[in-house]
Amino acid sequence: MKQLILDYTPYCTRVALVEDGEMIDFSVERASARGLVGNIYKGKVENVISGMKAAFVNIGLERNGFLYMGESRVDKTMLQSLPPNRNASEVSAGDIIMCQVTKDMFGQKGPRLTTDVTLPGYYLVLLTNSNFIGISRKIEDDKRREYLEQLVKSLCPPDKGFIIRSAADRATDAEIEKEAAKLLALWDKIERQYVQTHAACMVFEEASLFERALRDTFSEDIDKIVVDDEMIANRLQGKVGRAEIELYTGERNIMSHFGLSTQINHLCDHVVNMPGGSYIVIDKTEALTVIDVNTGRYVGGSNLEDTVFKTNLVAARCIARQLRIRNISGIVIIDFIDMVDPAHREAVVEELKNALKHDRLKTATVGMTPLGLVELTRKKTRLPMDDFMLQPCKDCSGGFVISDAQLVFMLRDQLVDYMLATGADCAYVGVHPDVYKTVFESNIMHRNITRSWLDKQIFIYADDSLRRERFEFSLKKPGFDTPVIRQLADTAREE
Repeated sequence: MKQLILDYTPYCTRVALVEDGEMIDFSVERASARGLVGNIYKGKVENVISGMKAAFVNIGLERNGFLYMGESRVDKTMLQSLPPNRNASEVSAGDIIMCQVTKDMFGQKGPRLTTDVTLPGYYLVLLTNSNFIGISRKIEDDKRREYLEQLVKSLCPPDKGFIIRSAADRATDAEIEKEAAKLLALWDKIERQYVQTHAACMVFEEASLFERALRDTFSEDIDKIVVDDEMIANRLQGKVGRAEIELYTGERNIMSHFGLSTQINHLCDHVVNMPGGSYIVIDKTEALTVIDVNTGRYVGGSNLEDTVFKTNLVAARCIARQLRIRNISGIVIIDFIDMVDPAHREAVVEELKNALKHDRLKTATVGMTPLGLVELTRKKTRLPMDDFMLQPCKDCSGGFVISDAQLVFMLRDQLVDYMLATGADCAYVGVHPDVYKTVFESNIMHRNITRSWLDKQIFIYADDSLRRERFEFSLKKPGFDTPVIRQLADTAREE
């Protein structure tokens, strides 16, 4: 059974795709820091570097966007001015162009831009600068492919195109026709908005995380969608095909209820344990991610080559899952354990490629080197999961620790369990000062405060003797004076 679990708070939205109890995809988005991918802007070209065929475009953000003109087609109608001797694929400083973000800002790099604007839907993707009709390779029936191509072609204006997504294979003609009309109407609205908008401003904002999660996983054969917010549950009605919608109203967080909190917390781990005692180690650098495979406690049988081969096969499947749920992208180097048999080496690479086929982001895998190294690339669009779950360590250079926000999520889940187990109406919680600050600056515990904890007194106090990852729960007031004790319900009253 495949389920989509949606956890909504005013602070952020978390989405998990679960198959038979195992999380196979996970996303999180802060309300105050939504991603930029998919947003459309009216940009002003600040400067052009001819040798790189690149332009830097002011779209109203702290950093200019990067536009590689070798991959872009600039529509003349989108330029404020274009001299007759200029090629339509070139821009100059001062030009006003419509552009769309394809990659979020990473580190010191601004967002990646394109002028080939696309608008995705559940069944179709509208190509605004092309008359091409494409179809997903996942639709394998030749007659169905031909039928869909002809249907969509009849719905498409001469100067536009569509990509037919795999979800269209199960859609009715009416559903496809309705979405095509909706996307074309949206494009007309964006063009009008573009004309009315000042330069260096956003023209169109991409959908929120839970809406994107539905759209991007629509082809995943979702059996059930479970959400913990009534407003969102109502908004999803009629938008999720044949999937069942369930509103979760339990006291525990929805992720904890489905046994996912532990899996989510493990996304912070440097070491990932595998069945049998073997494990992988994930190290991130600025340029690439390195993954090392180790046998650990797994000793296998009497044949060393067979033991190593089985460990590498398990690791290949584990690595593919970790890449997806952690959203690790860019260049990845995998150091498999050395194998002598060429057939084993080929089988491990093939196992990795097959496991990566379930990834909705494009990956490319290079064969194994004599040293047992495999290089792959995974399309980089949105920020990796550790951007939310980890933060730079204050005490060391280059290291990372669990983020304050993630620690508050962990605190909330443990506090819920503590209150349920004790049945108490009053509790005292000691936390590290960094966590204390985040508790009252975020709305992570908002739902508990206004619902299950409405008639309870929960006091939080800062204790700098505690490690950041440790929380102290007690039914009695601490035996020492602390000037920073505060009732958790204050966050609800202040709104």
